[in-house]
Amino acid sequence: MATETLTSEPAYDLIILGASGFTGQYVLREALKFLSSPSSPSPLRSLAIAGRNPSKLKSTLQWAASPSQPPSIPILQADTSSPDSLLAIARQARLLISCVGPFRLHGRPVVSACCEAGTDYLDITGEPEFMERMEAEFHEKAADTGALVVSACGFDSIPAEFGMMFHCRKWGLPSVVSRIEAYVSLESNRRIVGNLGTYESAVLGVANAAKLQEFRRSRPRRPRPKIVGPPPPKGPLIEHKKELGLWTVILPSADATVVRRTLTTINEHPHGLPGMDESPDFAETRKAFWPSIKPTYFGVKLGSKSIFGIFRAIVTGFFLGVFAKFALGRSLLLKFPSFFSAGWFRKKGPSEEEVRNATFKMWFVGQGYSDEKLASQPGKKPDKEIITRVSGPEIGYVTTPITLIQCALIVLGQRGNLPKGGVYTAGAVFGPTDLQKRLEENGISFDFISTRNL
Repeated sequence: MATETLTSEPAYDLIILGASGFTGQYVLREALKFLSSPSSPSPLRSLAIAGRNPSKLKSTLQWAASPSQPPSIPILQADTSSPDSLLAIARQARLLISCVGPFRLHGRPVVSACCEAGTDYLDITGEPEFMERMEAEFHEKAADTGALVVSACGFDSIPAEFGMMFHCRKWGLPSVVSRIEAYVSLESNRRIVGNLGTYESAVLGVANAAKLQEFRRSRPRRPRPKIVGPPPPKGPLIEHKKELGLWTVILPSADATVVRRTLTTINEHPHGLPGMDESPDFAETRKAFWPSIKPTYFGVKLGSKSIFGIFRAIVTGFFLGVFAKFALGRSLLLKFPSFFSAGWFRKKGPSEEEVRNATFKMWFVGQGYSDEKLASQPGKKPDKEIITRVSGPEIGYVTTPITLIQCALIVLGQRGNLPKGGVYTAGAVFGPTDLQKRLEENGISFDFISTRNL
């Protein structure tokens, strides 16, 4: 293990920026599983980690490799307040993963450096404003330099995107889906403790909600995909979904935004995004894949087996809605996360035991028409329902590293099948690849549950 300077270094397949953070340390641990060796070849042949504090990164590497001895992985010093340091590491990497959040505060310089260097970029953000601003500012630059920039490669929003696409493919012709409601249930026989970075991002997101709406109004309106059937009616704030055994409440998350962006991209490119040097077999797979993914109304709700869990979410949302709008309130929210979230988030994060015992289920309840022709009949309501599910381990420190590293391995191993460059959603880039199969091989399940006539 060595601490490296930032001059004249050979290129690395992957650099993880922010590897010593709450989530970054788990991302590093997951990456080490796939570091190539003579007995286990992998597209990830060389790896470096980067951040502000080399000694902390060194300790993180020892933790991530435990109980084995840490491999000799270079440690690079870089800071989001130093554009030169970011450009230096970006120029040394084929792919850079950013775990440095909140991305609203720290993300833009990293994306900028990667676009300047022509380096591919993945991150774990779940911040809609950051993602949309990066697309608006850097898409053309990334396309020119060949930097493929893909955000939301963690729990936000891989399970939602790939769960939606898995669900759509269960609607065989002549049936067609019209609306999908996703219900996220977090489960554990221990206390569930959320990712502090998610909480911090939520505080800042609520504080800047008006700016996001203003930004969206300033952008050119892209053609919206045509969805069969009428929009779903607005339901109650709290719903008892008996068939799932859940109490639910609307969840303002990035998932719905990201799914809509993917569907908009595919509306503009009906056969998907061509790879820069794709194989004939993959081109055929891509062109066959996307026609099966139909535009749909998509929403997300948080589910809990007990109504107490829903009230805790509502109380947290209330405090965020009230206190995040002024500086002192934001200061209090960030200083006392455990109090304002009824113990859902805390500064020290979850214990290893709490991480091991946590799981998630994301149910996709889709309604549509047994025959697409029925949708054109005035007042005709959906007459068919399909339920599917995505499930896996703890969301922030286990599922997120799994989804992120599998995306990284595809970038490193199948780069020719992916777009040359640009700022895109993960669904638009990885949809036709073998990402779902890879996730299933690494502990994330995709299941068909039921179908019925309404």
